Amino acid sequence: MEQTIFHHMETVRTITEKTIKKIPEEISDIIPIGFNNNIRWNFGHIAFVQEKLVFGLLGEELIIPKKYELLFGSGTKPAEWEESPPSFAEIGGILTEQKTRIKDFLPGRLNEKLPNPFTNRGGITFYTVGEAFLFSFYHEALHIEAIKRLYRSIHSK
Repeated sequence: MEQTIFHHMETVRTITEKTIKKIPEEISDIIPIGFNNNIRWNFGHIAFVQEKLVFGLLGEELIIPKKYELLFGSGTKPAEWEESPPSFAEIGGILTEQKTRIKDFLPGRLNEKLPNPFTNRGGITFYTVGEAFLFSFYHEALHIEAIKRLYRSIHSK
């Protein structure tokens, strides 16, 4: 079963990597009416949350730049950014590198208890790294759908 889970992660992340390569970076900071965030924020948020769910909840050091939490953490939005966000190339590189680190770090650990149960903003509590990791696939897919909605909204004008 573990191989199936890692294969699924590979599938989900590959979709994300292909999507960031298809979207022109010059439209990535547009926030259409009715949206709180932009395309760049969604890609950065995927990277930050995955890092937190896989490494952070286990007490491991986060490898992504510290500014990602300030820019892309839950509850953040581009309207409040006080520094320039990373380029698509940087975010894309982090997404790819993160996938490799997860494949090296997590095998054999999916049933490992988290040092502290984690309850997300939706009220779902995770007790093991596997529970948090599996949720991350759903989370990533939600944000890929948000990116698609943003892209359609931008191009409909």
